[in-house]
Amino acid sequence: MSDHTIDIRGVCKEYGAVRAVDGVSTEIPGGQVVSLLGPNGAGKSTLIDLLLGLTSPDAGEVRVFGMSPADAVHAGAIGAMLQSTALLDDATVSELVGMVTRLHRHPLGVPETLQRAGIADLASRRSTRLSGGQRQRVAYALAIAGDPDVLVLDEPTAAMDVASRHAFWASIREMSGSGRTVLFATHHLAEAEEFADRVIFMQGGRIIADGTVTDVQDLAAGREVSATVPAEHRDEVARLPGVVEVAWRHDRVTLLTTRSDETLRPLVATVPRATAIEVSGVSLERAFLTLTAQERKVS
Repeated sequence: MSDHTIDIRGVCKEYGAVRAVDGVSTEIPGGQVVSLLGPNGAGKSTLIDLLLGLTSPDAGEVRVFGMSPADAVHAGAIGAMLQSTALLDDATVSELVGMVTRLHRHPLGVPETLQRAGIADLASRRSTRLSGGQRQRVAYALAIAGDPDVLVLDEPTAAMDVASRHAFWASIREMSGSGRTVLFATHHLAEAEEFADRVIFMQGGRIIADGTVTDVQDLAAGREVSATVPAEHRDEVARLPGVVEVAWRHDRVTLLTTRSDETLRPLVATVPRATAIEVSGVSLERAFLTLTAQERKVS
C-alpha cells in the first residue's frame, strides 16, 4: 500500500445480483477535500460504508493510514457524519457532545467542539427541540469531537439553511487547512464546485471521472462560448466548428464546444457585430449530466 491517507484497491461489493461497487481503485492524500458525486444507485453510499468498516468488500482492499477501516475507526482516525444520525431524545447538545468525547483518547473537548461546529448557542438545547438543520450541525459536531484526521460526510448540508451552510464550509476549510482529509458525498453540485479540491464521479458502481473540477469539466465537451448575436446570424453560428450544442435565450447564444479556440475565431470573423463574448468551463452540473449520459451509452 502507498503512503496516501486513504487507499482503495480493486474493491468490489455485491448485494445479490447487484454489484454496488465494481472494481474501484483510488488514492486520497492528506489535506485534500474530495467530493464524491453520482446519481442515486451509483455506489457512493456503499463506498462510504466500506471506508468506515460498516461492511466488508467481496474483493479488493481498503486501507486508512495503512490500517483496516475498523482499526482506523477504533483508533479515532476517522470521524463520520451519515445521512441520518439518531440523537438521544432526553439529552442536551452539550451532553451528547460530552458523551462522544469521552469515547476518544484525544478529543477536542466539549467547548472547542461546539465552537468549531458553530453550535455553542445550542449547548443547552435538548435534541427533541432541534430543527432538521440544527440536527445536522449537531451530527457534524459529533463527527469532529474526537479530533479525527479523516472526515467522511454523507450529504452533510441536507436541511441546513444558507447561514448554517456557510458556517459549515468555513469549518471544513479550517479542518482541511490543518492537514485533515475530507471526503463528502453530495447532491449539491455547486458546493462540490466551490469547495472540493477534487471530484470523483461514480456511475454503476465504477469511477467514471476523477480529477479537479477543471479536469472533469474538460472531459465533458470542453467549454461554453456565449455571445450576444444578431438574429440574422443564427444559422451561421450553429455551423461553427467544434459546436456540439446550441442554446438561445432571446439574442444571447451559448455554444457548447469541444474546441473553443476553433469556435471563437470564426465567430468573430463571421459575426463582427457579436458582443459580450465570454468563454468559460462548463458547469459541474453539465459535466455531471454529460458524463453520466456517456457512461449509459457505453454500458
